[in-house]
Amino acid sequence: MGKLRAQNQVLKKGVVDEQANSAALKEQLKMKDQSLRKLQQEMDSLTFRNLQLAKRVELLQDELALSEPRGKKNKKSGESSSQLSQEQKSVFDEDLQKKIEENERLHIQFFEADEQHKHVEAELRSRLATLEMEAAQHQAVVDGLTRKYMETIEKLQNDKAKLEVKSQTLEKEAKECRLRTEECQLQLKNLHEDLSSRLEESLSIISEKVPFNDTKYSQYNALNVPVHNRRHQLKMRDIAGQALAFVQDLVKGLLNFHTYTEQRIQIFPVDSAIDTISPLNQKFSQYLHENASYVRPLEEGMLHLFESITEDTVTVLETTVKLKTFSEHLTSYICFLRKILPYQLKSLEEECEASLCTSALRARNLELSQDMKKMTAVFEKLQTYIGLLALPSTEPDGLLRTNYSSVLTHVGAALHGFHDVMKDISKHYSQKATIEHELPTATQKLITTNDCILSSVVALTNGAGKIASFFSNNVDYFVASLSYGPKTASGFISPLSAECMLQYKKKAAAYMKALRKPLLESVPYEEALANRRVLLSSTESREGLAQQVQQSLEKISKLEQEKEHWMLEAQLAKIKLEKENQRTADKLKSTSSGQAVGVAQEGATVVTAAGQEDASAKAVPVPVHSTSLIGILTRTSDSEAPDVESREDLIRNHYMARIVELTSQLQLADSKSVHFYAECRALSKRLALAEKSKEALAEEMKVASQNNSRLQDELTTTKRSYEDQLSMMSDHLCSMNETLSKQREEIDTLKMSSKGNSKKNKSR
Repeated sequence: MGKLRAQNQVLKKGVVDEQANSAALKEQLKMKDQSLRKLQQEMDSLTFRNLQLAKRVELLQDELALSEPRGKKNKKSGESSSQLSQEQKSVFDEDLQKKIEENERLHIQFFEADEQHKHVEAELRSRLATLEMEAAQHQAVVDGLTRKYMETIEKLQNDKAKLEVKSQTLEKEAKECRLRTEECQLQLKNLHEDLSSRLEESLSIISEKVPFNDTKYSQYNALNVPVHNRRHQLKMRDIAGQALAFVQDLVKGLLNFHTYTEQRIQIFPVDSAIDTISPLNQKFSQYLHENASYVRPLEEGMLHLFESITEDTVTVLETTVKLKTFSEHLTSYICFLRKILPYQLKSLEEECEASLCTSALRARNLELSQDMKKMTAVFEKLQTYIGLLALPSTEPDGLLRTNYSSVLTHVGAALHGFHDVMKDISKHYSQKATIEHELPTATQKLITTNDCILSSVVALTNGAGKIASFFSNNVDYFVASLSYGPKTASGFISPLSAECMLQYKKKAAAYMKALRKPLLESVPYEEALANRRVLLSSTESREGLAQQVQQSLEKISKLEQEKEHWMLEAQLAKIKLEKENQRTADKLKSTSSGQAVGVAQEGATVVTAAGQEDASAKAVPVPVHSTSLIGILTRTSDSEAPDVESREDLIRNHYMARIVELTSQLQLADSKSVHFYAECRALSKRLALAEKSKEALAEEMKVASQNNSRLQDELTTTKRSYEDQLSMMSDHLCSMNETLSKQREEIDTLKMSSKGNSKKNKSR
């Protein structure tokens, strides 16, 4: 269904694109009509201009005809004026001639442009008609396909209903099978309990009555895991790394030696660039060209052997399986040496038969032929001993354990023999190269090739010497390391037992690693589920109380700061009051003596005002009748002072009560807000838990949908019959797209040509 929908969408897009293209073509046609109308307007303006010019020419001609008789009468007086009129006439004639020519040219261009525009318009109309026909055909195809798709959808829905019924029946069968499996599991559990009890009884009897010694038989003893010697493994890996480096140098030298030998055959004794070489040398060159396919595997085999020696394995001859692959690669290289040896000897004989070959050069060639035979023999000997060392890892009885040391000794002797042979080859080839350089026919190419061969031989000699000394230095360690294995026995009996031992070693290491992990204390699952909601609610209440305490502490600190501030303000007010009282007393003392009674009364009122917090009226002022202004004022202040004090007390008490009421309301609102915040946090946590449960249910729904999709996949078998039709439709659509692309290209070219024509018309 997905493929059908995708292809239906593709077809719809193609139809929409075709409709857009047809609309664009219609717009282009409109633009062409507009440009044609503009050109017609320009043509009308040009014709009107031409008529104006023709009328002007007629007027000028009439004026000229009228001026001619007048000129005849006044020839003598108007000779100068006649000359001017003739000059003007000639100028007007030229201008008229130019205008006529320009008008003719414009008429011709306009006619050509009009014809071309009509031709282009006809072509565009025909193409538009064809495109509309194709769009109609495509729409018909799309309609037919949609009908087919709807039919297929109905069929698939019917199949889906059938499969749903089938799935319900299968679910019923699955439920029955589950019941059966539960019964079988109960039976299996009972049998397991019975067998385990019997096994415990039998094991207790065996442990008490039948002692067992696993070292009695060597076959079983070989399966025991030996003590891990990390130092030995690191030493073996280091030795294998050094051997890999030496083998890489040796491989590089052999590649250079064979390659430069091939180059020498191409230029000596006959240069292939001048004349054809002999068929023998051609065959020899062909074989030498294949040297990399035989030499490179030696390095790869040694690399695999090095990678197989790790810190976790037990490295003995029975476990070094990769040594067999290295031995096989060495065998293939020896076959290559045997194949090229006769051709090499014949090539040296051909050089000896050359006319320019001297007796000294012939002797060197014979020595080199003997050296090549020795080199092949040394490699064969080395391969024989390495093949023997590889036998314990593949064949149990291929090599006895007592012969390991002698085989290793022979390997060291073979490496020293290889070094000696390479020294002889280097010596004889250097002599041969010096003799050939003195020949009159020696070319620079031959000299450089001989130098390259000599350098590769020297590199091989050095590499062989390093390998021989390295092996002789470590042969004692190799012999001693062969006893690294199961104790009190002859060692590993077979490669299979060695492989089993390595598997047991890995299992034992994994078991020890698992034992080293500390076990974490855990809460039972049921208890954790039961206490989960309690823990969440307790953490919520604890967090809410902690926030309330923190907010109350902040409020207390703010109130203490405000208290200190108002205490300081009260102290400042008292100080100001005392200063004011002192100042008024000083003023009263400085007045006249006749006002002493008034001063005393004023001082009494001041004292009473200062001590109003302790006693409201300790000293009642005696009314004294005085007619002075100060006395009147003092009497007035004495009478109004209690009213002012009482008013201030009332205002202060009112505001203090109001402040206390507002603070209590504020505290109540804060406590309610904190309580509501804690409830909101708890509700959010519950909502998160509900979301998690919702996710779990969604996962279950996914599993159910997967089962449904698995059932729907069975429907795909019914769609195979429609794939051929869809492929044909896709091919048809591809062809339609190609035709549409071609039509677009043609339309683009027409656009370009119409733009060029419009530009030309504008320039006109």
